[in-house]
Amino acid sequence: MSFSKVYSAQNELLKVTEISVETDISRGLNAFAIVGLPDKAVEEARDRVSAAIKNSGYDSPKSKNHKVVISLAPAAEKKEGPSYDVAIALSYLLASEDIDFDPEGKIFLGELSLDGKVRPIRGVLPIAKFIKEQGYQELYVPVENVREAALIDGINIFGISTLSEVVAHLLETKRIERAPLTVIDTRTGRPKVLTDFSDIKGQERAKRGLLIAAAGGHNVAMYGPPGTGKTMLAKAFAGILPPLSFDEALEATGIHSVAGLLHETLITHPPFRAPHHTSSYVSLVGGGAVPRPGEITIAHSGVLFLDEFPEFDRRVIESLRQPLEDKVISVARAKGTAIFPANVLLIAAMNPCPCGHFGFKGKPCICTPSALTRYRRKMSGPIIDRIDIWLEVDRIPTSDLSGGVDGEGSEIFRRKVARARALQDERFKKGGKKILRNAEMGARDLVTLIKLDDSSRRTLDLASERLGFSPRVYHRMIKVARTIADLEESEDIKNTHILEAVEYRPKKFDV
Repeated sequence: MSFSKVYSAQNELLKVTEISVETDISRGLNAFAIVGLPDKAVEEARDRVSAAIKNSGYDSPKSKNHKVVISLAPAAEKKEGPSYDVAIALSYLLASEDIDFDPEGKIFLGELSLDGKVRPIRGVLPIAKFIKEQGYQELYVPVENVREAALIDGINIFGISTLSEVVAHLLETKRIERAPLTVIDTRTGRPKVLTDFSDIKGQERAKRGLLIAAAGGHNVAMYGPPGTGKTMLAKAFAGILPPLSFDEALEATGIHSVAGLLHETLITHPPFRAPHHTSSYVSLVGGGAVPRPGEITIAHSGVLFLDEFPEFDRRVIESLRQPLEDKVISVARAKGTAIFPANVLLIAAMNPCPCGHFGFKGKPCICTPSALTRYRRKMSGPIIDRIDIWLEVDRIPTSDLSGGVDGEGSEIFRRKVARARALQDERFKKGGKKILRNAEMGARDLVTLIKLDDSSRRTLDLASERLGFSPRVYHRMIKVARTIADLEESEDIKNTHILEAVEYRPKKFDV
């Protein structure tokens, strides 16, 4: 045989492409070429694969007088990374008639070391999910990636540690045991959070606002002088969110796997990302010559905490407009356009001015009018509109700082959030909607799912007229009021719910 075809796959975030590894061997002077838009890591596979084949007991491709051409198809797709090594080695051995097996229905992934060992790779989970949908029966992955791949039921997963091992399995001289299905209950366990709400003194209004945000998935901004507990509140917030559903967990795990940030088999709780305010536009939004996901996408299905919010580059702040509204982010570059998932719950923390004391009792503000104006201009009207709940976090009297725990703990908050989410889930299922939280409702959903009585409608209309709400803010106030009603297990939205929702609009941080 002088021609063979073996199958592999590659991913671009959650988009997976099947890759055919074709090998043609012909007479002539020794040559080894890889074609099909390979990057540097793929081109260097020639040396890795040749050494791995030699050290696995077969003749190296470089020791024979023949011309070897490896084609990675489709040729129009850019090939990146070392995950094709195993497939390339097997395709060569099959074409050179050193081994014989049926490659149909099998996908091979893994990087080869020079001695033939198989190293782990990124992004196995999305590939496993994809090839199951495409009807493949077997997936061969490095042993370190087995538990991740085995989260997907309905496909045979085999963990391989060396090239010799996978060859012996394919030749049926020594079989590899099929990996058992990885079963993880996403409802069990608790997120690893070091801060409990009971550890935070005072700030009952801020705690109440964060409870509402967690229950309905609303974006939050906290503003106040430095040292008042804004960062602690945000960290405690992560501990009251309910665990992810299995589908959400698979999606979040796939994103982290592709990004090389996966440190556990399955991400069962919402991710919490807190990039520094000096982070670049590309690191948050994503991009590069070949579009890569940024922090916004890595926080998908979780929390994006932006401390010192106005200190971020204005371009970064304005880039949040689309993902906060559409729950996806589109990155266009010369080499292509990528659409990344970005369904995040934003928590922003900020001082009211550069020195941090404007409008609050205690230390006087020392900012010049021009510095204050520049600072506030970072916060545009569209961004303010997209944040549902604004919480003032003021200084706590010194006398209140001593003592033990204060107020309700995170466990009580968790139970309240879980109950409110259950009511929302029941409402959306009854209405035939595929949404999970109140904040995700569209304008049409507010008409079909939410009913306001005449009194509540008049209250909202009056507040909107006096405070100058945009139509976006008007609708968001209804969503927040619905969440407040869910926390009180009230079927109807009452006047008190509307008034509390309106109370969370910004006052001291207007532009």
